[in-house]
Amino acid sequence: MKKFLPVLLTGIVIGVCALALTAAGNPANMGFCIACFLRDIAGAIKLHSAAVVQYVRPEIIGIIVGAMAAALIKKEWKAVGGSSPVTRFLLAVVVMIGALVFLGCPLRMVIRIGGGDFNAIVGLLGFIAGIFVGTIALKNGFTLKRTYAQTCVEGSFMPIMFIVLMVLVALMPALFVFSTEGPGSMTAPVVLALAAGVLVGVLAQRSRFCMAGGIRDSIMFNQWNLTLGLVAVIVTVLVGNLILGKFKPGFADQAVAHSDGLMNFLGMGIVGWGSVLLGGCPLRQLILTGEGNSDSAITVTGFVVGAAIAHNFGTASSAAGAGANGPAAVVACYIVLLLVTIFNVKAAKNN
Repeated sequence: MKKFLPVLLTGIVIGVCALALTAAGNPANMGFCIACFLRDIAGAIKLHSAAVVQYVRPEIIGIIVGAMAAALIKKEWKAVGGSSPVTRFLLAVVVMIGALVFLGCPLRMVIRIGGGDFNAIVGLLGFIAGIFVGTIALKNGFTLKRTYAQTCVEGSFMPIMFIVLMVLVALMPALFVFSTEGPGSMTAPVVLALAAGVLVGVLAQRSRFCMAGGIRDSIMFNQWNLTLGLVAVIVTVLVGNLILGKFKPGFADQAVAHSDGLMNFLGMGIVGWGSVLLGGCPLRQLILTGEGNSDSAITVTGFVVGAAIAHNFGTASSAAGAGANGPAAVVACYIVLLLVTIFNVKAAKNN
C-alpha cells in the first residue's frame, strides 16, 4: 500500500491545484498544462509572435524549484547527463509539436477529461497507442545510452536560469511581452501559481509521478501504481467540477480545444511514443531537470523550441481546428519517431 499512497496523493493534489488555479484565473480545463505553459513562456521571451499565448507562467518555475528543493533535502540531487543530447532535443521538439496539435500535454489531457471534454478521451486513446509503440521499441533494446556524472554547474544551470527568468519578470517586465487577450491573458495570481508549482514539484519528485511512465509500466510490467496517479487527477477534477457546476460533457465548444478526432488521436500518439523514448512525460522532464539531470534540461529546451516552431510555422491547433500545416507536421513527426527508434534499436543490437 505504501507505494500507492505517494502517487495517489500527488494526483489528488494536482487535481485540486488545477481546479484552484482555474478558479483563480487560469484558462478553463488548463489549471496545469506543461506544454501550454512552456508555449506561453516561449511567446513571452519572443520566440514566437502568437499574441494570445505569451506569458511567463510561474507554475513552471515553481515545479522545477520544488523538485530541486525536495531532491536536495533528500540528498537525491545529482548532476548527470550526456545521454544522446541532440536526439533528446529533437524528440522534445517532436513531442511539443504533437502536444500543440492536440492542444495540451498528458496532464492537461486528463484535466480536460475531468472537465467533460470527450475530445481528450480520444487523445488518451492516442496517448496509450503511442506508449504501446514505445514499449515495443524498449522491448527490442531501444536506448539513448547511459548518463554520466557532471559538474554541479551543468546540473544547476537550467533551474537557475528559470529562477533568473522569474526575477527578471518581476524587476524588468518590459523585457517581455504579455498577452492582453486569449489564453495567455488568463492567469492566476503569481504567488498562488508559484506556490502550486512548488507543491506539485515537491510531491511529483517524491512520488516519481509520470503520466507516460505509469501506462508504460502497466503495459510492460503489469505495475499499476503510477497509473493510479493519472486516475486520481481525473477523479479529483471530475468531482471538483461537478461540485462547482463546471462539468460540461461533450465534444463541441470545449475550452481551448478542437473536435478534430484524428488530429487529437495522432497528436497525443506522438506525445506518448516520444515520451517513452525520452524516459518520461513533460512533467517528469521538469522534475528531472530540478534533480540536476542536464539531459532533461536539454529536453525542456527542446519543448520551448518546439513550441516556437509550432506557432511560427503554423502547425499548432486552435479552437477552430488543426493548424494549416498541422497534418503535414504530424506526418513528419511520426517519420522522425520511426527513424530515431529504428536507428537506436539497431545501434543497441550491434553493440
